[in-house]
Amino acid sequence: MRTFQTFIVLAALALTGCASGTNPADPFESFNRGVYKFNDTLDKAVGKPVAQGYEKVMPTMGKVMASNFFSNLDDVVVTLNDVLQLKIRQACADGIRVIFNSTLGIGGLFNVTSRLEKHHEDFGQTLGYWGMGPGPYLMLPILGPSDLRDTAGLAVDTVEGPIGFVTPVATRNELYIYQYVHVRGQLLDSEKVMNEASLDKYEFLRNAYLLHRQDLVYDGNPPRQKYDDEGDGPADSPVPENKIQPAPANDTPSGQPAPAK
Repeated sequence: MRTFQTFIVLAALALTGCASGTNPADPFESFNRGVYKFNDTLDKAVGKPVAQGYEKVMPTMGKVMASNFFSNLDDVVVTLNDVLQLKIRQACADGIRVIFNSTLGIGGLFNVTSRLEKHHEDFGQTLGYWGMGPGPYLMLPILGPSDLRDTAGLAVDTVEGPIGFVTPVATRNELYIYQYVHVRGQLLDSEKVMNEASLDKYEFLRNAYLLHRQDLVYDGNPPRQKYDDEGDGPADSPVPENKIQPAPANDTPSGQPAPAK
C-alpha cells in the first residue's frame, strides 16, 4: 500500500499546474489556516526539536522496536474495522498478526509476522465504506489535518484502541506522547519535501491528506474522473466518496472496495 510520503509527492505534482482558489472541500479555509499557523508555530518550538533529538539519540533498533510496538497496537484497531467493513479474510490475517506479535513478538516489540501484509483501516474509513461522505476539511489543533468524518472516526478509534484502556492515566498519556514524538520523527524526511517545494504549504498538506484518505477509503482504487467528448478535461467532478456502497459479504472479495452505484 502506498504511504503518506507518496501522497506528499503527488500533492506537489497536483499543485504545480493549479492556481490557488477556493476549494469546495475546504469551506472553513480561513479558520483552518489559522489553526495551521498555530500548529506550525508550536511544532517549530517544541514538536520538531524534540523529534530531532529523539531521532538523534535513539538507537536504530530502539526505533524499530517502537515502530513494531505501535504498529501492533494499531493492528487491534485495524482488525476491528476489518470486521465492520466485512473484510473477513483480511480480519483473520490481521488478527493473526496481533496474536503472534503480541506473544512470540514479546508484546509487539518484534514483528514475527512480517510475511503478512500490514493493512491500514480505521473507523473513518469504516464510515466511508458504509456511505458517509468526508464532509468539510478540518485542521485540528496539534493533531493536524482531518475532515469531519475522520474526526469522528479518530474519537472512536481512540476510545476502542488498546492505549485507551491503559491505567493509570499518567501512563496512558506518556504512551500517547511517546507515540506522537516517534511518529513526528518518522515524518522529518517527508517534511523536507514539503519545505523545499515553493508552494503554499497549507494547500500542499491539504491536498496530500485528501488524496491519501480517498485512496485508503477506496482501498487503493479511487474512481477516475470522466472526461468530456472533446478530451479537454473532466466532464464532471470525481465520484464522491458517499457513493460507496457496502460490499456484499459473499460477492465481493475481502479487502476490495464496494462497487459504486
